[in-house]
This record gives sequence, structure tokens and C-alpha cells, in this order.
Amino acid sequence: MTLETSFERVDLPLEFPFTISRGTTETAENVIVRIGDGENVGIGGAAPAAHYGETVETVEALLPALLEVVEEVGDPHRLGRIERRMRQYVERNPAARCAVSIALHDLVAKRLDLPLHRYWGLDPERTLESSYTIGIAPTGEIREKTATAIDRGYGTLKIKLGTERDAEIIEAVRAEAPEATIRVDANEAWSPREAVERIEALVDYGIEFVEQPVPAENPEGMRFVRERSALPIAADESCVTLADVPRVAEIADIANVKLMKCGGLREARRMLETARAHGLETMLGCMTESDASIAPACHLVPLLDYADLDGSLLLAEDPYEGVAMPGGRIDLAGLSRPGTGARDGG
Repeated sequence: MTLETSFERVDLPLEFPFTISRGTTETAENVIVRIGDGENVGIGGAAPAAHYGETVETVEALLPALLEVVEEVGDPHRLGRIERRMRQYVERNPAARCAVSIALHDLVAKRLDLPLHRYWGLDPERTLESSYTIGIAPTGEIREKTATAIDRGYGTLKIKLGTERDAEIIEAVRAEAPEATIRVDANEAWSPREAVERIEALVDYGIEFVEQPVPAENPEGMRFVRERSALPIAADESCVTLADVPRVAEIADIANVKLMKCGGLREARRMLETARAHGLETMLGCMTESDASIAPACHLVPLLDYADLDGSLLLAEDPYEGVAMPGGRIDLAGLSRPGTGARDGG
């Protein structure tokens, strides 16, 4: 079988500047991969994160070799062989490998005329509401963004913290969204003792859980926080690859898996299933990315306890269509297209 491959960079402006404790983003820099068999074309997206050592430039530099592997194997159904050979070429750079993984899964499911969740045998009725993230901003702006999110129907909000105004931020959000489910994410910004104090102050605001309160490089600090925390603790930066999951089970309550951290859909499924086996609750997160990579992530929702798949919702405009998410509710059962559901024309 002859496979045709290509890729292109797409820069996608965000609707609002997005700030976390590490900095501000105004544009999502993605790379889109296409793999075709002459009749069907699979689409996949890479959303590299500098925090994990990747940029669009490194993705673009690696993709010719990774796609050459795909062309040499020639059969998109040999996903295991292709992914092993890609890892032999480059062990890290997960976003680059992920884009190829997604495009292959999309192509295979299209060849079988099945939505990806049916190819996997997952139940589309077991769905969730994705959180909608509000980044760090002046308090008045946070009030406005919260009000806008509620007006758009989002009932689950994730609030970025890691400032001297954390208490003020949460008070403002809760005032604008008294009925919303609220999660918070410090993105490694607190020390262990500071985290325990700040989490205690959050309890009265009805917070669901706290994500990555301390740096991933300090697992004992995470353990310290978890043992003393009044709220569940989710691990994001501490949970990058499959090998991290057993360690995370000792220091957190929830494993936050991301396609762009682990390198692909097959690896994400392994991480989620391993997390379950270790007694962890499961969440799937994302970067700021288009529906070329959010849509495939939605097919993993039946395996989750929590979803944080708002990457495309944060864009000013997405050039790709995906799985419908009215008010953040992931409508996997309503998807009639084969493959991941991602296609040009959003």
C-alpha cells in the first residue's frame, strides 16, 4: 500500500491572552499532519509545549523522518510497528509522534467506516462535561471572563492560580458563578507548606480538586501536600509518561494524562488503564490546540472521571471541526462521521 503524507504549521490566535504561573500565550502554534491512502485522509495535530522541550520548529524538523517510517511500513493498521519504529528514531518529542499517531488512527477508523470510539469498543453514552479554563488576569477581567463562560453555558470552570491574589481570584470567580463546579490549577507555583495553607483557604469556596500545586521535581513535596490537603490532588506535570503512573499513585489522587505529553492515543489509553489499576482517578487534559487533536482526545472520554478538553474552545477561531461540545458537554454519541471526527472547515 502506498501512503501519502504531508504536514503544515498553523498559528491560531486565542480568543483572549492566556496566562498561567509560567507565562502568557496569545497564539496556539500547532502542526497538522495528513496521511492518506488515495481514498481516505487521516488528520492529526501536534501542539508542542516548550515546558516539555518541544517547539513547532522541533516538530517540523522531526516529522519528515517520522512520516518516512509511516511510508516505509506502508500499512496504517500496523500501528504498533509504526509507533515502535518512531520511538526508536526519537524517544522524546511526544507531540511530533502524537500528531502521526492521531492521523493514523483517524485514517484506520475511516477505512473501517467507524467512529474511533467504536473501533476501540468504548461506550459513547458514558460522557462528561469538559472544564473551561480561565487564565490569570486582573480581577475585574476574571469577573468578566467568568460571566462570559457562564453565559455560554459552561458549568465546570478551571481557574489558574499561582499569584499573590489567589484568594481574591477565587472569591471573584465564585461570586460570578455560585453554582459552577470549580477546579484550580497552580501549575507548580506553590511551595509545599504554602500549598497546604492555600488549599485550606479554598475549601469554603467548594473547590472540586487542586491540580499540580508544587513542582514536579519535588515528589516528596507533592506527597506532603496530599497527606495534609483538605481537597483531592491532581498530578499534571508530575504525570508525563506511563512510567510516572505508579509514582503518581503514591503522591496524588488524580492522574492528568495528555496526548501531547505521552506521544499518542495508544500510550494515552495505556496510561489511563494503568492509572485505574493503581487506584487513581483519571483525567484527560490538553494544551491550546485545534480540533485536529482535541477531537481524537474526546474518544477517550468513556475512560475518564474528569475531562479538561477545552483547547479548541479557547481559540478565536478553529479551522477544523471536531466533536460537538455544547456548553462543554462532549457529545460523542452524536458524532456520525467515521474516524476522529476532525475535518477541515471549522
